[in-house]
Amino acid sequence: MTDTTSFLGLPSHLAERRPRAMIFGAGHGSAYAGRPSRSVTAAAAIRAASRDDAPLVGHWDFDLGGPLFGDEPVSCVDIGDVATAAEDGAGNRAAIAAQTAEVLDESAVPILLGGDDSVVIPFLAGFAGYAEVRGPIWVLQIDAHIDWRDEILGERHGYSSPMRRASEMAHVRGIVQVGMRGVGSARAEEIEAARRFGSHLVTAREIHAAGVEAALRLIPEDARVVITLDCDGLDPGIMPGVAAPSPGGLTYTETIDLIAGVGRRAWIAGFDIVELAPSADVGNLSALTAARLVTNAIGAVVRQG
Repeated sequence: MTDTTSFLGLPSHLAERRPRAMIFGAGHGSAYAGRPSRSVTAAAAIRAASRDDAPLVGHWDFDLGGPLFGDEPVSCVDIGDVATAAEDGAGNRAAIAAQTAEVLDESAVPILLGGDDSVVIPFLAGFAGYAEVRGPIWVLQIDAHIDWRDEILGERHGYSSPMRRASEMAHVRGIVQVGMRGVGSARAEEIEAARRFGSHLVTAREIHAAGVEAALRLIPEDARVVITLDCDGLDPGIMPGVAAPSPGGLTYTETIDLIAGVGRRAWIAGFDIVELAPSADVGNLSALTAARLVTNAIGAVVRQG
């Protein structure tokens, strides 16, 4: 692991108990040739944005209805970043999957700070051993795009393919995709592939009209769920720092209600946040919002029993 300023000033380990959640970062996944990722420094930006709230961890959090950890001691750690390299997609995938599996072996919930959306593929792959013991996982994707491309420029593990690759994993039982709108990389053949698998597609407009229950009701009660959150799933008015902004996205409140709703209805087995592009941010708003989303994920994990 590389040295880094921790999220919310959290420790790297707990002396007397096992953590409920463990945060780690991964800057590189599997890049497309000639298209360097704009999210390599996103984990550092999210950690830096959390810094002002570090002294306030024990304060009342109105998103969560109480302090982050309630009346309990701190139960989340930040173990730093997985060592990755821009041109080593296979090595990056192996390292991310291995780190995910190690966290799960500690009976903790892994929280990954990406990185572009390609890091999601090895993150989900790391749940294979967990599923053998706990049962298969469901995936809740929050994203403006469905990410079902089979390959682009010969790369099958890039940022447009995570849900296609997830559908091929034996330990993934189902997928709920939320927030799609506008025009993205999906063609009719990708929509058909997603529907053929049985993926549930819930557009941003449906969430605006019917509320988050339109997505939550599709997740079986007590399922083990990995939430993967692409920052462009949120509206660019509150999350401008992304590579592909699209108007009409989810609000902050809709997004945290989805996270909390999974924790109440089912079990959050893992969480990742990807595709923050710090160079495109405006007034650090996106990094601050991303840090709050991670905080809400920690709070939901702590409260799920």
